[in-house]
Amino acid sequence: MSQTSIAKAECDMKNSNSDNSVSRLNSEIVNPNPQFQSMPDKIFFRFSAFIHNELGIKMPEVKKTMLQARLQKRLRKLGITTFEEYYDYVFSPRGIEKELPNMIDVVTTNKTDFFREPQHFDYLTQTVLPWLIRRNRAFLKTDDDPVSALRKTAMIWSAGCSSGEEPYTLAMVLSDFAFRYPGFTYSILATDISTKVLKKAILGIYDHERVEPVPLRFRKRYLLKSKDKTKDIVRIVPELRAAVKFRRLNLMEKSLCIRETMDIIFFRNVLIYFDRTTQESVLNRLCYHLRPEGFMFMGHSETLNSLDVPLIPVATAVYRKIG
Repeated sequence: MSQTSIAKAECDMKNSNSDNSVSRLNSEIVNPNPQFQSMPDKIFFRFSAFIHNELGIKMPEVKKTMLQARLQKRLRKLGITTFEEYYDYVFSPRGIEKELPNMIDVVTTNKTDFFREPQHFDYLTQTVLPWLIRRNRAFLKTDDDPVSALRKTAMIWSAGCSSGEEPYTLAMVLSDFAFRYPGFTYSILATDISTKVLKKAILGIYDHERVEPVPLRFRKRYLLKSKDKTKDIVRIVPELRAAVKFRRLNLMEKSLCIRETMDIIFFRNVLIYFDRTTQESVLNRLCYHLRPEGFMFMGHSETLNSLDVPLIPVATAVYRKIG
């Protein structure tokens, strides 16, 4: 099913009546203890094709058991007992509106941490930002320099941001950088395809164990403890939450509807879920929104070898756009 057909179904849904086979599927659980049958191969291949074509995620046959286990959560929630019935519902007009986002949430992987691959954040603040400032005389604004009023805000994009740990890590290190470079301003765009993780990211609330990788001085400055002493949770301070704009975005869409031109893109540990053809097309799509001589940060396990993209390596898993 193409993006166009999904969009058309969404538009038509308002004027369509749900057919009898799905009208009983409401938000309430119909059968609290359904007995599940194994997913038929033909249904797996249909789901697999959709996941690959629309989300870009490889879903070979060896992952059938994993997909079945993840989708069973949704079948149980809806009281559906067969994967055939669930498939029909997901791609019905009502299902596209009500259930398709939930299916996408359960099939996507959302592994992330604060200060994951910490060398990248050191390289960002010690090398990339000073280089961009020297080369472009940009990002710094002072009251006594009229020309500086024309200098722009540094634009950073966290693509595949999951539940917010990466963009909030960026906000911490960039805010700290601003203390050393007065007048430095930045804005962070954070995108993901999963509505579930984006809701968590916008709240900015995390269990204490999740923030253990955050340096102590950053914890004191940028994290708020819960007033309820029985809850071992923290929240990102308001000024950092305001610096990050979260948005749902499917990187497989040919037009990403992003008006900003980015200086830096963090696109880490996402490419590994795509096949080579999809990797190349998605990277070129992101590079379209990256200014010349802008920087792309990738995951340490990812490689751009043999990919036709306008990026050259400058450090481990760090690239600069050419042309």
